[in-house]
Amino acid sequence: MTLPKRIVAVAGALAGVLAALLPASTAEAGARRQGWTGTWATAQHASYDPGTSEVTVRIPVHVSAGGTSVRIRLTNEFTDQPVTIGHATAGRRAGGSAVSGPRDLTFGGKGSVTIPAGGQAASDGVRIPVAARADLVVSLYFPGRLTHVSQHWMGLQTVYWTPDGGGDHAGDPGGDAFTTTDSTFPFLTGVDVRGGPARASVVALGDSITDGASSTSSANRRWPDRLAARLSGCGTPAGVLNAGISGNRVTAGTDGNPSAAERLERDVLSQPGARTVILSEGVNDLSWGGATGDQVIDGMREIVRRAHARGLRVIGATVVPYRGWGDWWTEAREADRQKVNTFVRDGGVFDGYADFDKAVRDPGDPTRYGAAFDSGDHLHPNDTGMKALADAVDLTGLGAARDCPSARVRLTPYRPSLPAGRATEITATVTNTGREAVTRVTTALRLPPGWTAEAEGKTWLDSLAPGGSSTLTWRVAPSTDAAWGPYDIGVRASYRQRGRTRHDTDSVGADVTPVPSAVRLPHRTFATADEARYAQNGGQFAIWAGGRDLAGWTDEKAVIHLPASVPASGSVTARLVGQSGSGPSAKAGIAVANDLTAPQKGGYAVLTMSRSYGVEFMTDSDGDGRLDTWAGGGSSYHPAWLRLTRDGADRTAYASTDGTAWQRIGTATVPSAGDSRLDAGMVASAVNLDHPGQSTTAVFDSFSTTD
Repeated sequence: MTLPKRIVAVAGALAGVLAALLPASTAEAGARRQGWTGTWATAQHASYDPGTSEVTVRIPVHVSAGGTSVRIRLTNEFTDQPVTIGHATAGRRAGGSAVSGPRDLTFGGKGSVTIPAGGQAASDGVRIPVAARADLVVSLYFPGRLTHVSQHWMGLQTVYWTPDGGGDHAGDPGGDAFTTTDSTFPFLTGVDVRGGPARASVVALGDSITDGASSTSSANRRWPDRLAARLSGCGTPAGVLNAGISGNRVTAGTDGNPSAAERLERDVLSQPGARTVILSEGVNDLSWGGATGDQVIDGMREIVRRAHARGLRVIGATVVPYRGWGDWWTEAREADRQKVNTFVRDGGVFDGYADFDKAVRDPGDPTRYGAAFDSGDHLHPNDTGMKALADAVDLTGLGAARDCPSARVRLTPYRPSLPAGRATEITATVTNTGREAVTRVTTALRLPPGWTAEAEGKTWLDSLAPGGSSTLTWRVAPSTDAAWGPYDIGVRASYRQRGRTRHDTDSVGADVTPVPSAVRLPHRTFATADEARYAQNGGQFAIWAGGRDLAGWTDEKAVIHLPASVPASGSVTARLVGQSGSGPSAKAGIAVANDLTAPQKGGYAVLTMSRSYGVEFMTDSDGDGRLDTWAGGGSSYHPAWLRLTRDGADRTAYASTDGTAWQRIGTATVPSAGDSRLDAGMVASAVNLDHPGQSTTAVFDSFSTTD
């Protein structure tokens, strides 16, 4: 039936009014199928003056959901001057700063855009097929003087710039023009896709933990990245948008860091396709922020109320433990943390919760991080901890994705140590997090070539009930000649869910460690310390040693050395990979002497690394066989390149983090045996005078002498 034109017009006007009045998430629901969905975002919060002109920046971003077309969103919010983008492109990453087929972006059909102070801009859509969890590269050219950069400073991603005056290179496929780097996200605040399977996005609203602090840079191992990986396995996936800002709080903000409530509209409610927000805040409020538990709860209530009013689900994340992080923890603040966490779990305000606290706490002391998840500062999770946080999120409870995998598999230990040639237990746990049983569950390990694994039990199950878990242990042995160092061990679980075969994978970083073995000629060993042991694996060497010191009137050490290997003009160089298992002053490094088996003869120089004193260069300046000079200091680091050079009686010490750029530590005159060749070796001492019974393990993966 055809309606009169006037009725049609009135109905259309009424529909427009209703659409304007409805919350954005509801008003756009009908158009969401063809609309834009957020696939990547960052929360801008500061600006600086770069002091450059005519430059181009190239920004790699790791998208969460895929699509056939993309657009970018830019902001100039934290500035008082306009900025002009003279040329913008986007394209799939080809490695490093190179781009595969960069496409020009337009803004309202124009090739450039000027964004006013405090303003925003979105590009027109451009057809660029991009896969889920792939890298897209956005390039922006700034003509003339760039007076400021609006930024998100903790990018944890290498961002590439041309030098001052470099000009327009936004359209370059290659990356040769981009010669400088930093790790902040300039101007770019979002990337959206359409034409893909995702119909909604999840926004992670948080602080430095959400921002990814202490996760591996340029590796996309923040917990929102890990969550995106899980959601990508759903039949209908969802995008994940990271709205974390380091230092962010619920109860208060600053000019460069607005509170979670103050930025809720910008960073969450206005995101294209936003369906759910995960609120992970409160630790800054309760620690250094000085807020009470009730104040944090009130702030959370306000955020939930506003998000619900716009049709979004809100998942609360419990506040992680932080005892040991500076001096912020007290029993009273811990009581407030527990109060907030009880509210998140049982307060009846959130639509669900992710128990981040339970995921990373130490079962023996719930006020602290578990060691496997702690980055070392006792607040921020490491890569393993980030994965544990993502695993704590119930995918079905997000309401943003459908047909998600029910089962997941995880390997433990999280950082196994595997002695070369010996078997170590590695356990895989398959957990059914869904609401229905899964069947035909199989589990298989992925190992480096030459390694072996023997399963202690069957590697398959007929069925795994909802909430159930099953563990399988393997005895994994590296090959006897496996180089010492890090390796990747993976596991893959396959199962049937609602008639479909689904998969999940996990991996851990494993360290192959040395075991005592023979040292081959021409290398020789010598010890003045008790219970010294050695190992050699090709060009790798290990020393286990006690010993009271290498300095003063004490000389107790273990040595792997090459007799008469340093001429009157020559050097010895080694790379110290690591040292462990001893007190703070334990030393490991290299030595040159007239006779390393009889240092009392004089002519002794040693260059070491210690945990407490950094690089230490010590020499015997008077020929009595006692070390009596010292130079060095600074922080300890590994791996460390160490080099001692000989020029007649002079010894010069150098240290480097990469074997290329060398820092001179000092020069000393040391009595020598004329033009005779000197011994050179790798040395280790536990310095256990103040730590009786302790020993040290030093591992080297390079040792050489040169004329």
